[in-house]
Amino acid sequence: MKQDVYAHQIRVRYSETDQMGVVYHANYLNWFEVGRTEFIRDTGITYRALEEKGILLPVTDVGLSYKLPARYDDWVEIRTRLEELSPVRLTFAYELYRREDGQLLVSGWSKHAFTTTEMKPIRLSRAVPEVYALLQERCTRGRS
Repeated sequence: MKQDVYAHQIRVRYSETDQMGVVYHANYLNWFEVGRTEFIRDTGITYRALEEKGILLPVTDVGLSYKLPARYDDWVEIRTRLEELSPVRLTFAYELYRREDGQLLVSGWSKHAFTTTEMKPIRLSRAVPEVYALLQERCTRGRS
């Protein structure tokens, strides 16, 4: 079984910083997306494969809490886990750490629905049961 938490490293690019010399706040949401897509890829699925099956995962809710800033050229580790899963929705949790000193920079979450390309809700467990089973193996909810 794969680990519950998937870690992905990125280096802060100059274009991701603002006039104050820190990462512009909205870029953390982009990094959540990087963590999420790489988590799913590590599970054995890709967003592209889901979309080819007519399944989308639109964001329905998102939240984040800033602790410390990241700066240009920092290495940031995005730790992503699948916190909740049901046949119709899922929730990812994220923690971003500065690799050099291990300090937590940002934590947050995103909620998603499983929909058709027409944005109609679907039950993933019925539409693609093998994908639902793979995600169940990675979900942390209910584990001790």
